[in-house]
Amino acid sequence: MSVERVRNYLKQWNLENRVKEFDESSATVELAAHAVGCEPGRIAKTMSFLVDGKAILILLAGDVKIDNRKYKDRFHTKAAMLKPDQLEELVGHPIGGVCPFDVKDTVDVYLDESLRRFDVVYPAAGSPSSAVELNLAELEQCSKCREWVDVSKLMEG
Repeated sequence: MSVERVRNYLKQWNLENRVKEFDESSATVELAAHAVGCEPGRIAKTMSFLVDGKAILILLAGDVKIDNRKYKDRFHTKAAMLKPDQLEELVGHPIGGVCPFDVKDTVDVYLDESLRRFDVVYPAAGSPSSAVELNLAELEQCSKCREWVDVSKLMEG
């Protein structure tokens, strides 16, 4: 199970006990916020894209979306999300369990500036019913973040 892989991966920082598993789905921002008991912005959603034939992951606050202009300016290509059948092969996690932990070595992880508003955030932990509570320094370390980027905008409405 992917959540066990993530728990084992987080042991190197003594963070495995922060993984929370829920009886309910946390597969969307709204469901995760309800399961965790926090505002949607604190859910660090992991989005997967293809850049130059390689998978990248970008973690964003739950209340923002990709700004296509900023994305293209940063990555020099149009935002093209990975297809569900590419996730396990290119990233190492199946759909519903994509997170920035214990991913394939070829995957670059980026953290979006939208997360900096929060002291603590909750990314998924390898399954559609899990999350892990991390401060930003822990998230940066555990995700092996390549760099911080600014590729988001607030959702309207």
